[in-house]
Amino acid sequence: MDNHPISCYHLGQYFQVDGKQLQEQYKEHISEYGSWDQKSHADQWMLFSKNVSTRLSIDETALSNGELYTIVTNKDARGKKGAILAMIKGTVAEDIIAVLKKIPERSRKRVQEVTMDMAANMQLAIKRCFANAHRVIDRFHVQKLACDAVQEVRIKYRWEALDQENAAIALAKKEKRHYEAEILANGDTLKQLLARSRYLLFKHHSKWTQIQKHRAELLFERYPVLEKAYNISVNLGEIFKRCKSKEQAFKHLAIWHNQVDACEIDAFKTVARSIQSHYLSILNFFIN
Repeated sequence: MDNHPISCYHLGQYFQVDGKQLQEQYKEHISEYGSWDQKSHADQWMLFSKNVSTRLSIDETALSNGELYTIVTNKDARGKKGAILAMIKGTVAEDIIAVLKKIPERSRKRVQEVTMDMAANMQLAIKRCFANAHRVIDRFHVQKLACDAVQEVRIKYRWEALDQENAAIALAKKEKRHYEAEILANGDTLKQLLARSRYLLFKHHSKWTQIQKHRAELLFERYPVLEKAYNISVNLGEIFKRCKSKEQAFKHLAIWHNQVDACEIDAFKTVARSIQSHYLSILNFFIN
């Protein structure tokens, strides 16, 4: 169990012993959990200083009961043994700093790069604890902002379609006639088209199935602003895929900003302002 991902229950079944009892014995005796030096504070924070490397990543995640935890990982471990450097309950900058400063200063000064999102608390923690490290905002968090902007446009149109349908139903009822929704070429109603397009708008058009391509054609034919929003999001992703240097990325981001200015979509103007506020950390993504 120390070296392979198998539960006590399944191991007990294999050897025909009580799995629950084996779990208790493993926890209390074999695992040395009782003498673990981090047991007293493990519900608040855990730190494994030996896992520090020159390349780290920090992010927040929701575990049990929706509680947020800040997790610092060693990127060089690639998700395997030695990947977790620290796990801290909550996202308060001062709490994160207090734990990370327990890492020897010499080790902290060797850190060259920390990947993170745009949260101010994360930036403060990295600045205080890893003074020599480049702060890198990875493409996932940037692209997510653009995807959220596309979805905001879609949701706006969906609510409009629902309002129009409700008004049409009320009118039909008033006129004592049966209401029939328009059925599109793919069998969707308008509100179904907008609801069922959610997932295809997250995907690159090169990965659409034939059904999704047909749905996208119907969608963009009726909502050209949504097509424009989708293309702007895709163009942002292409910058991260194709640019090989900070200089090249800076040039293409400037062109992308011009596209946003021309599109007049409020959600994307918010995305553009966020990128502009963090552009130095975003450009650091292209160093390696």
